Amino acid sequence: MDPSRQSRGGFKIIMLKVKEKKERALGVKLFLKAERCNSPKCAFVRRPYYPGVHGQRRRSAPSDFSRQFQEKQKIRFSYGVNESQMKRIFSRAAKNPGITSQMIISFLERRLDNVIYRGGLAPSRFVARQFVSHGHFLVNGRRLTIASYEVKVGDLITIRPQSQNHPSFQEFDLVLKKYEPPVWLSLDKEKHELKVIALPKDLDLPFNANLVIDYYSKMV
Repeated sequence: MDPSRQSRGGFKIIMLKVKEKKERALGVKLFLKAERCNSPKCAFVRRPYYPGVHGQRRRSAPSDFSRQFQEKQKIRFSYGVNESQMKRIFSRAAKNPGITSQMIISFLERRLDNVIYRGGLAPSRFVARQFVSHGHFLVNGRRLTIASYEVKVGDLITIRPQSQNHPSFQEFDLVLKKYEPPVWLSLDKEKHELKVIALPKDLDLPFNANLVIDYYSKMV
């Protein structure tokens, strides 16, 4: 076997285990591993307790700060943002005249990698981020490789013509046939085109952004 291929395979297994531990530590399924999260192989389904040798022990009720920290981590891991990015998002949202918690989610949902994932053009945000970084997508006809790019209403997202035959995109017709994107996105299933028709709304999310506001309010 090609040593480099073997190395990449080992790295992939390690990354899967790291993501599984994150979900188990936070006590919630964050769908970090694409279709694996919807299968019996999901670690959170097989071992719904904290990772480690003492994971099944009963734990005391978390403090307010602990709950705030955990909610912040849930959001970070879900959207694949680092701590400095999360702080900047909170700062922007806090200065915005709108409701801070809603603005935080809006900024995160409008990231290009998230929009591609929400639109059904990638099985997870992690995969969508890889697609973007490899230059497989165009926004309004322009190639973008920045996953954190913030889309606007009216933006049209398409697969780069040179990437149409990429193996990852070959089964799109079967996947998209039964998929319906959120109401703020419009998907052309035949052309594999995605259009932003409104700001994010009607979101059912596994975390409480208000606790994140409480967390960062103590940090400033």
